[in-house]
Amino acid sequence: MWAEQAVYAVAAVTLFAGAAALLVETVVAYVDDLSDGILAASTELLSVLLLVFVFVELLGAVRTTIRERRLIAEPFLLVGIIASIKGIVVVAGAERPIDAGFAEFRDGMVEIGVLAGVVLILSVAALLLRRKERDPTEEQSDDLEAA
Repeated sequence: MWAEQAVYAVAAVTLFAGAAALLVETVVAYVDDLSDGILAASTELLSVLLLVFVFVELLGAVRTTIRERRLIAEPFLLVGIIASIKGIVVVAGAERPIDAGFAEFRDGMVEIGVLAGVVLILSVAALLLRRKERDPTEEQSDDLEAA
């Protein structure tokens, strides 16, 4: 049990250090990228900040796992949602050449559509999970059936 807690603690420290390093690097890169244009710099900033949110959500999941001594699925669903949104931002913010054809546009739209579908599926899963956790009648009926 102590070894498991130590592994979780090391993971938490690593995630915290990674998020802090990403945040510092993002601010420095944003200032440097402003010369390329505000849109490109802001798109890159948003992309990396979403990655920082992934780190923070994973840190929250590790913290919850340490506190409750069981694995909770909801933070991982949120990480998937954030990662999918990050993918949408990256694809939508990608600057395409003016002579880009319909095929490249179509591929980008298909990718955005798939990522939007993933966000929808993960959101429904998170909603159902929350509803299940809040509905004590299901747990009571399972207990009665077991007895």
